[in-house]
Amino acid sequence: MDKENRQRMDLTLLLTTILLVAIGIIMVFSASYSYAMSNMGDGLFFLIRVLQWAAVGLVLMIVFSQINYQLWKKLANLLLLASLVLLILVLTPIGTEINFAQRWIHIYGLSLMPTEVAKFSLIIFMAASLERKKNQMQTFDQGVIPYLLLCGVVFLLVYKQPDFSTGLVLVFLMIIMMFIGGIRISHFVFLSLAGLGAVGSFLAYVFLTGQGYKTRRLVAYLDPWADPSDAGLQTIQSLLAIGSGGLSGKGIGRSIQKHLHLPEPHNDFIFSIIAEELGFIGSAFVIVLFALFIWRCTRIAMNAPDIFGCLVASGVATLVGIQVIINIGVATSLLPVTGIPLPFISFGGNALVVLMALTGILLNISKRSIGAGG
Repeated sequence: MDKENRQRMDLTLLLTTILLVAIGIIMVFSASYSYAMSNMGDGLFFLIRVLQWAAVGLVLMIVFSQINYQLWKKLANLLLLASLVLLILVLTPIGTEINFAQRWIHIYGLSLMPTEVAKFSLIIFMAASLERKKNQMQTFDQGVIPYLLLCGVVFLLVYKQPDFSTGLVLVFLMIIMMFIGGIRISHFVFLSLAGLGAVGSFLAYVFLTGQGYKTRRLVAYLDPWADPSDAGLQTIQSLLAIGSGGLSGKGIGRSIQKHLHLPEPHNDFIFSIIAEELGFIGSAFVIVLFALFIWRCTRIAMNAPDIFGCLVASGVATLVGIQVIINIGVATSLLPVTGIPLPFISFGGNALVVLMALTGILLNISKRSIGAGG
């Protein structure tokens, strides 16, 4: 890259990403220490692994920021095919079941999560396909049906793991990218209402049948104190953590709820530990960082030199935004408990690497953006 292009890289996005990852590393260590000592006999267990994954993510982010983002357009179909194959393989004996969920494939000591690969692949594929069909997006048969079928296939494969919440995230991601890609407003409204109706019907069915962990989660959402030692445990402990943090928090490392009171303190409920240790001020700062990240993605999308770059940036902003809303919504009991991690911060190597890799692509787009910088 020449000097002019290097100056155009979105440094605000880069620094925001690095700051979020750094906060994530610190909070994973703080939140996981007691759990790691109790279950692994090593308080540094999760810290070592998150540092390893962050290093891999950093390398990919740097490398991808130097690769012309147009290359990904050529690989879009292959990436989609690879992700679909992985989503199928994870449901076979090749997949590993952990806590009654079959979501991982272990290869040579590494743990691969196909749903995270699917997030990367779907953003690239949707962006490439929507650009290619930009003149056909107003028609229902070309602009809606093919992508609706893809939504159905992806959702079913993810739901079978079972992972209902991630399946919904992927569907929402694709529908929003379709909207940005140019489908009719009427088609978007139809899809949105149909989707909300389907989700509402499913939740009503789960609630009325009264079977399985999904029902217990819905009941706990309505009244977590009805079952404080089981279904409502996570919600109650999360609210206690957030409430006890006050304005400025108890200080890093001084959380009480992380000491085997709050399940998954380093993963799905890490925001609760942030609120307990850093208080309202620290929590608000993290939310501002996410807002800044999404804004820079949006700015890159608005200034992208082509539709593909615009849609990739929009897809990343959508993915991060959806996950932040769901994760914080769960931690604050605004939404039912579900397993969506907090981007860049929750423990999870695959998720961290994928997001940092996507950020690298955005940095490359920003170098070529019209009026970028600032």
